Amino acid sequence: MNIIKNYIYNVSYNLISIAVPFFTIPYIARVLNPYEVGINSATNSVVTYFLLAGTLGITTYGNREIATKRESFSKLSQTFWEIEILQIFTISIAYLTFLLYLMMQNKFQIYFFYQSFYIIAGAFDISWFFMGMEDFKKTVVRNTIIKLLSACLIFLFVKSMKDLGIYILILSLSQVFGNFTLWTYIPKLLKKPCFKSLHPLKHLKPAIALFIPQVAILIYVSLNKTMLWKFDSVTSAGFYDYADKITKIALSIVTSLGTVLLPHMSNLYGKKQFKKINGVLINSASIMLFLSIALAFGICGIANSFVFKFLTSKYQVVGTLLILESPVLILIALSNLIGQQYLLPMRRTAQYTKSVTLGAIVNIILNIPLILLFGVKGSMLATVFSEISVTSYQLWVIRNDITIRNLFEDCYKYLIAGAVMFVGIFYLENRFTPSYLHIIIEIVIGATIYLAANLIMNSPAIKLTKSFINERKKV
Repeated sequence: MNIIKNYIYNVSYNLISIAVPFFTIPYIARVLNPYEVGINSATNSVVTYFLLAGTLGITTYGNREIATKRESFSKLSQTFWEIEILQIFTISIAYLTFLLYLMMQNKFQIYFFYQSFYIIAGAFDISWFFMGMEDFKKTVVRNTIIKLLSACLIFLFVKSMKDLGIYILILSLSQVFGNFTLWTYIPKLLKKPCFKSLHPLKHLKPAIALFIPQVAILIYVSLNKTMLWKFDSVTSAGFYDYADKITKIALSIVTSLGTVLLPHMSNLYGKKQFKKINGVLINSASIMLFLSIALAFGICGIANSFVFKFLTSKYQVVGTLLILESPVLILIALSNLIGQQYLLPMRRTAQYTKSVTLGAIVNIILNIPLILLFGVKGSMLATVFSEISVTSYQLWVIRNDITIRNLFEDCYKYLIAGAVMFVGIFYLENRFTPSYLHIIIEIVIGATIYLAANLIMNSPAIKLTKSFINERKKV
């Protein structure tokens, strides 16, 4: 029940994360031109490198360590303070390095500085502690309030192209404020630190081990925007960023389950309950494939009309990018399933690292030639190929531990349901003039078709839902 409750919290937050951008993104698209949006995207991608360098792999490492220490109050407190002190130290070094970079940067200097508050926010981000405790309510409530507050500030203060700096400051400073709010819970949950008994540096090596895969992931996420800025245009970086944001908003519904299950699986691993781990993984695969395939086919169906109304005709190329990126929804769902829910909790960090490093290498090899040939569309294709390589490698490394067939049992039913849904949406798409009402109608009809097809075929997700309902009735 704790998993389900946390998943509901996470999905609830992600629904708010979807709802808020539905108002702010089209507003910003109309207030700012693609060039200004591109400046935000390009400068943020560079600052992200310094933030990642400062946090090392502490977000994932801290989550995992807290999950295994939460049975002991004293060990829990000591582990938290050691990891947090290490985080503040490494972020401080990263910020000083960023200031040196800023002194040498001639273009967009003021926007880089505004973005740098994200780095400062990273020093006080303790969401990993609450995730490790499987207490998602606090982070969800905090994040919800901050998102709503920042949205209100955007509508109040961002009025023209000249307000790009204000827009960046609202986003970065809200992150700082949001991270500080979580600290109000700490005095009630942990002992005060005894600095003489703390050994923060002992966490450095294992955190770095998790830092390497995060660097690799960053290469084919943020580096794409940086390379588009350098090899094509800052405007292309903005187009890529909007397509990626819309896709990731949809993906967050799927990967919420991975966020919830990482500490739970780590806890099961600590108790050596391996059969239970495999069962949770198979059930998780059913849900994640059910959702990701629906979203992938759905986005393909409504991409062009959605972008036309959502972002205006200035951003029409984003519709094509969404269609190109849609397979990523399924691929990341699978890599999240295997990497975040199995390899990392099982302490198989090296295999996880190799998988994302392979993706980064594929991305680097393909990115420059594809950008030079096809511009922003080429960069999106490089992203898809890199995700294919990550997921394929991860499936290969677990082939002897888990029967792969069990993960994909009857998943062809999702593909059939998705294809039928796409045909229905595509038929409507070519008969409606783009409008918000018609887009909503298409989404509702598409979802109905998808669910009906799954019910008729009695797909694994439907079986799992029926089983859960029957168990609840018995209780």
